[in-house]
Amino acid sequence: MKKLLIAAAVATASLAVHAKDIVDTAVAAGNFNTLATALKAAGLVDTLKGTGPFTVFAPTDAAFAKVPKAQLDALLADKAKLTKVLTYHVVPGKVMAADVKAGQVKTVEGAMLTVRTDGGVMVDGAKVTATDIVADNGVIHVIDSVVIPQ
Repeated sequence: MKKLLIAAAVATASLAVHAKDIVDTAVAAGNFNTLATALKAAGLVDTLKGTGPFTVFAPTDAAFAKVPKAQLDALLADKAKLTKVLTYHVVPGKVMAADVKAGQVKTVEGAMLTVRTDGGVMVDGAKVTATDIVADNGVIHVIDSVVIPQ
């Protein structure tokens, strides 16, 4: 009887756990702290917690560290420019790695992102280092550099 009660409790607990949105998934990963800070500064947290679906090319903290500190600080202080840069990392829809094709992809920002698939997947000048981190409102692909719209 005790085993049955424990099994029932575990089953109930697992039903209470729901999938996380893109923001919560990124925060839980632990290596997107700068991205989370930038999303908050740009006022985009609620957008990426929305229904989506979204495909996010997410720069890690190490990717943001490649940006000179003065330039990053200036970007974080300029909400309009920050929003433009961050929405350039987002593509409407849920694009899994198996569905990625080389070419131009329109971003939420409105500009075209160049995707290359020869020798690994590249998004503009950034290399995709991990794929298919699924959230309940889309998918995250990790990139090693911040990409800037032209």
